[in-house]
Amino acid sequence: MSTSSPGAGDRLVRIGAIVFFVGALSTLATMAPLFLGTHPLPSIAWSLCMLMGVGFLIAAAGVIRSARAGSRER
Repeated sequence: MSTSSPGAGDRLVRIGAIVFFVGALSTLATMAPLFLGTHPLPSIAWSLCMLMGVGFLIAAAGVIRSARAGSRER
């Protein structure tokens, strides 16, 4: 059983996952009116959909940071 502390990029990966999840929920909320035949949401909702990509980039930066920290330990 390991009692090591979280790695260098673990926090970035968690934050990226949360931002991605918020973007995914925004995408579902934005696309729902198109399928339900109601009025579309305002443009701010469409811009929140971009959080999916931002969250992915943050998580990828965390993975790269963890990999670099792991290679330095060896």
